[in-house]
Amino acid sequence: MSIWNKHAIFEKNSIILIIGVLIVISIGGLVEILPLFYLKSTIEKVEGVRPYTPLELAGRNIYVREGCYTCHSQMIRALRDEVERYGHYSLASESMYDRPFQWGSKRNGPDLARVGNKYSDDWHRRHLENPRAMVPGSIMPAYPWLAKTPLDAARIEQDMKVLALEGVPYSKEMIEKASLDLKAQASEEDPNAADLAKRYPKAVARAAGDQKGMVSEADALIAYLQMLGTLVDFKLYDGKANLR
Repeated sequence: MSIWNKHAIFEKNSIILIIGVLIVISIGGLVEILPLFYLKSTIEKVEGVRPYTPLELAGRNIYVREGCYTCHSQMIRALRDEVERYGHYSLASESMYDRPFQWGSKRNGPDLARVGNKYSDDWHRRHLENPRAMVPGSIMPAYPWLAKTPLDAARIEQDMKVLALEGVPYSKEMIEKASLDLKAQASEEDPNAADLAKRYPKAVARAAGDQKGMVSEADALIAYLQMLGTLVDFKLYDGKANLR
C-alpha cells in the first residue's frame, strides 16, 4: 500500500477516525492551554491605567443602565480606517478593571474609547438633553432627565467592595472614602480634591451642572465619558497616536 493511500484506513473505519480526531484535538488543546498556566497574567499592565473613581464608577453604572453600550462600542480595532477615525487602537489593559467590558461589535454611533476631553462638559450636557442640537443627523434618543435626577450613590461603597473581590485593586482607604471622593470630584472647589488626585491619578474635579448643590446622574455620566482614553500616553508606544 502506498504511503499516500494510508489515509484510507481512517476513511473506512469510523472508530479509528474518531480516535484520530480526539488525539489531534487533545494535542492542539494542550498546545493552546498549557502555556497559560505559566503566565501570571494574560494582560500586559500599562502605565497609567487605574480603577474608576467613585464618581466615574457611578457614571459607568448609569451608562450600562441606559443601554449606551448597545449603540456605542469601546474597542478601536487595529485597522487603518478605525485608527485614523477614532485614535490609537484599544489595549486589553484599558478594560482590565471593567465588569463587564464595553467592547461591542455594533455601532449606531461612534466608538467612545477616546471620547475623553474631546468635547467640553457643557457640550456633553447639551448633547444628552438634545443630541440633534449638537449633531444634526444624530439618531440618539434624548436623556433630559439625567440632569434633573439626583445621583443615588448610597451603595457606591458596596459596588467597590464587590469589584475588589473580583480583582479590582480598590484599597480599604479608597472604599472608606468613596463618598468624600465622589463629592470632591463633583466640585472644583472641594478641599478634598488633592486627596482624590493622590488615590486616583489624573482624576479631574468637574463643576456640577445647573442644579446647584446637587450632583446629578448627568454629572456622573459625564465624568465617566471624560476619562475614557485619557489615562494612557499612547505616544510611548509608537508615536503615531491620533487623538483627535
